[in-house]
Amino acid sequence: MIGDRRLSARARAAVAAPSAEVFVSAASAWEMAVKVRLGKLPEASRLTHRLAESLAEQSFKHLPVSLDHGRLGGLLPGTHRDPFDRVLAAQSLLDNLVLVTSDAAFASFGVKTLW
Repeated sequence: MIGDRRLSARARAAVAAPSAEVFVSAASAWEMAVKVRLGKLPEASRLTHRLAESLAEQSFKHLPVSLDHGRLGGLLPGTHRDPFDRVLAAQSLLDNLVLVTSDAAFASFGVKTLW
C-alpha cells in the first residue's frame, strides 16, 4: 500500500487480482504503528494514521486477533521469538489463509506463504 518495490511481482499480482480476498491483520497494524512511532518505518506514517480508510479504499478486510489466535501464537513450537510473526502464523493456520511474506521463518510453523 506504500508502493514498496521489495514486494515481489507474484505477490503484487495476487493481491491486486480482482478476485482476491485480502485480509490485513490487526497484528500487522500494530507492528506497523510501533515501527512508525520508533522511526523505523517513516514512509508508512500517513498510511498508519488513516489505515481503516486506506484498507476500505483497497477493499481489504480487517482480520482481528482472536483469543484462539493469541493462544496458538503462544503455543507454536520453535524458537522464533517475534510475537507479531507468531500471531500472523496462528491466523494463517486457523483461518486457512496464505501469508504474503518473504520471511522463511514461517515455514517452521507450517504456514502457506506467497512471495
